Amino acid sequence: MLDTKQSDAAPPQDEPRGCLFALSQPPLMIFLAVIGCLLLMAALHDLLLL
Repeated sequence: MLDTKQSDAAPPQDEPRGCLFALSQPPLMIFLAVIGCLLLMAALHDLLLL
């Protein structure tokens, strides 16, 4: 007869990390901030100086 009691619980598996974990990384946020500032400066240059 098979032993069906769960005496040894399986170790919890690591949950998959999604986009929010990726966005919380400082190097990525610095990169996105620099790109955003460059786009903002280009847009303001086009609107105000040209």
